[in-house]
Amino acid sequence: MPKYWFDHVHLVSPDPVKTTEFYEKAFGAKDEGIQELAGGRILASVGLDGMSIKATPPRDVPLVPNTLPGGCGLEHFGLRTDNLEVAVAELKAKGLRFVKEITEINPQTRIAFFLSPEDILVELLETGG
Repeated sequence: MPKYWFDHVHLVSPDPVKTTEFYEKAFGAKDEGIQELAGGRILASVGLDGMSIKATPPRDVPLVPNTLPGGCGLEHFGLRTDNLEVAVAELKAKGLRFVKEITEINPQTRIAFFLSPEDILVELLETGG
């Protein structure tokens, strides 16, 4: 069985930089930088005691129906694993419904998304570093 551990919380915000600045000012979170994503979206990230809080503007097409007020709030939480292929296969065998298959987002990171029984979006990720 692959190992799993908590990795991050992903928020949707009309102003991701302002959102992460809030966590810096309020809680002393450390700036982890801004990345440009596909389609010109940005991802702003801060670290807080070993956990990452990430924020992006809303997706053009959400992975699950939007139930967030104004399209903003918690999009998903991320679980890291040490073997993404095995994890996905095992979870599918247990009946979990994947909404995004394994995708490489950069040479060091691959992701997949599934839904909990309550349709909460969960990201699995494997990193090379």
